[in-house]
Amino acid sequence: MHIRQRLLRSLLAENPFQPATSWWRAIELAVVIRHGLPGGAGLDLGCGDGKLMRIVLDALQVSPSLVGVDIDPLEAREAVASRVYQRVHAAPGNRIPEADGSFDFVFSNSVLEHIGELEPVIAEVSRLLRPGGAFLFTVPASGFHDCLAGPVFPGSDRQRYLEAIDRRCAHRRYWSEAQWRDSLGPHGIELTLAVPYLSAAQVQRWEKLSRCTAGVLYALAGQRMQPIEIQRALRMRQRGLRLPRWAARALAAAISARVRDDASGRFGCLLVEGRKRP
Repeated sequence: MHIRQRLLRSLLAENPFQPATSWWRAIELAVVIRHGLPGGAGLDLGCGDGKLMRIVLDALQVSPSLVGVDIDPLEAREAVASRVYQRVHAAPGNRIPEADGSFDFVFSNSVLEHIGELEPVIAEVSRLLRPGGAFLFTVPASGFHDCLAGPVFPGSDRQRYLEAIDRRCAHRRYWSEAQWRDSLGPHGIELTLAVPYLSAAQVQRWEKLSRCTAGVLYALAGQRMQPIEIQRALRMRQRGLRLPRWAARALAAAISARVRDDASGRFGCLLVEGRKRP
């Protein structure tokens, strides 16, 4: 719990306009940090602006040789400025300008669920990994929809509600451990670990926060813009916009109040690790 709260405070201080995402990421990154990053040279697939990787590296107190890649050139530019990576490519995940077998690991945090054609990306990851190299990633899982509380008003169509969340979050898949094993296997990557996280209670806290923040902005934008586009239009992502430490601490306490790890056995996400066969 302690590391999650520290992460939540840090994320809220950096991104005060994203309380729901900060809540999700704090839980997610705590799982990544407990697992640890593989050693050697790494590729951060869908690196964004580099802030999340910086948080992970600082927590683990490691400085691996890293290359970042993101399809969004504006995010890639921010990643260069973060100085986390030796190189950053603004490129799609199926065409990364690096040589075969360049990396000991590929890491991807909440990215693969957004990609339409996933098989070419997995093939590219396999090409870039050395034999025995690790593919470590986090994704929403098959239980995500089941964890959601659902519509606010009784009698509302739950299926339409779920479809609306998927559109706003740009989620294209919720795969089980078995589906990831079947997807990785044909590309020479053997699934070795799958750790569930984000309990039903935690998903529902994200759901409430998201409904009142990104959900409102998405509706006001006519459901035509993704959250990152709305944030840019409102200049929310500009550097220097931070919460004071005391405010981040208070907001973190309020967000996490009365949420406990439940014993329902329902989880919304998976941390998955696969190894490339020799």
